Amino acid sequence: MSLATPFDPHLDEPEPPLYAARKQIYPQAVKGHYRRIKWLILIATLGVYYFLPFVRWDRGPNAPSQAVLIDLPHRRAFFFFIEIWPQEVYYLTGILIVAALILFLMNAMAGRVWCGYLCPQTVWTDLFMAVERLIEGDRRERMHRDAQPMNLETFSLKLLKHSVWLLLAWWMGGVWVLYFADAPTLVKDLATFRAEPIAYVSIAVLTFTTYTFAGLMREQVCLYMCPWPRIQAALTDEHALNVTYRYDRGEPRMSLKKAVHAREISEPAGDCIDCQQCVAVCPTGVDIRNGSDLGCIQCGLCIDACDEVMKKIDRPVRLIAYDTDVNIKRRQSGLNEIFRPIRSRTVLYMVLIALIGGVMAYALATRSPFTVSVIHDRNPIFVKLSDGHIRNGFTVRIANMMMEPRVFTLDVDGLHEAHIEIIGGEGLIDDKPSITVGADQTRELRVLVRAGVDDDKESEPAHLEFTIRDETDGHVAKVQDFFRTPHSVH
Repeated sequence: MSLATPFDPHLDEPEPPLYAARKQIYPQAVKGHYRRIKWLILIATLGVYYFLPFVRWDRGPNAPSQAVLIDLPHRRAFFFFIEIWPQEVYYLTGILIVAALILFLMNAMAGRVWCGYLCPQTVWTDLFMAVERLIEGDRRERMHRDAQPMNLETFSLKLLKHSVWLLLAWWMGGVWVLYFADAPTLVKDLATFRAEPIAYVSIAVLTFTTYTFAGLMREQVCLYMCPWPRIQAALTDEHALNVTYRYDRGEPRMSLKKAVHAREISEPAGDCIDCQQCVAVCPTGVDIRNGSDLGCIQCGLCIDACDEVMKKIDRPVRLIAYDTDVNIKRRQSGLNEIFRPIRSRTVLYMVLIALIGGVMAYALATRSPFTVSVIHDRNPIFVKLSDGHIRNGFTVRIANMMMEPRVFTLDVDGLHEAHIEIIGGEGLIDDKPSITVGADQTRELRVLVRAGVDDDKESEPAHLEFTIRDETDGHVAKVQDFFRTPHSVH
């Protein structure tokens, strides 16, 4: 005996696939205000990227003259007048935090404006698409050609396009490695095949990734690989400017002929004539009229396309515009538009940016021209000498951040009648042991501190303060440690 089951009309429907095949997007060329802004930013950012390695900066003798240089062999980073050492990695941390906060602030003010105008993926994809249009034609020509069987003309055009793409990607990778070595010298070595193998490998990897991301994957990087759309969706609010379809003006949408007729008989008709131009120009294939979408990079090209259509049909422009959710609701209620750039979250971001940036600037302006660190010997922790004194050993590391040799003296406070000895020291200056550290170098010193022992003293280790003085300009650095005795070791 079988039990009847209720009929489910969805039982016979196939399950949706876990993988959605890519739908080829053919963005159409567009002219307008935001397209001009994107061209200017593209030219400016790529101009800085390409020419910055060749800018010179005089740092004196025996110092690199490249304005921006990441000197991995010597573990230094140079940015014009700023030099960063490995132990100053906190500056990099501060820069990353400030960059993140600026990104948050940009999002709070104007949505994904970074994605639409400044993101390297956007800039490079824009350039690659411009090359594609120049060689293969605009949207309709490319769609028509791809719909036809491959022929010699199509093959030749595609071969030329991909060759130019590879050339652009190769040049991008080639410029990147110039930030890690003297640019003119490395260019000469690369051209004469005398550069290090790692340089050629790096260029090859960067060429492949740029060609793949900007030429082949394009919007797939933004849609599936980049985490920022998901983060941005959680950070935005109703007061943030976003590329918005003003449905309060555009609906109900209908053809131009129907809209004209509806207005003649005083029936409702929106300004949107469903021409699809906003979709045709979108680099990610988004229909902005459907509302907010993770695929929208806020580039504003749909605004330019829609404005052109509105001008042709004699309707007001900015049916699609940078707008806020608040203003759409206010217009529907008959209220005036407002824009609140100053609100709690934007103030918080600006205060944090100013605070962290100010702390970093102050630290850079007041940092010592040398740094010192001290490490106490672990084995043995102390040595008891034949005369009853106790000796502790330390490793003192002095990093001279100046471009000329410096002479330093060492003193110690915290012990009564302590005696200091530097293994390999050059001599004494004012009864203090001295050491010379070369220009832009680090030197490790073996330092022995000897002192008597007070048997009645408590078992806590004695505090030591090492004082290192630059005899050239009088700068002083201090660092603390402990002096261990038999009574302080448990």
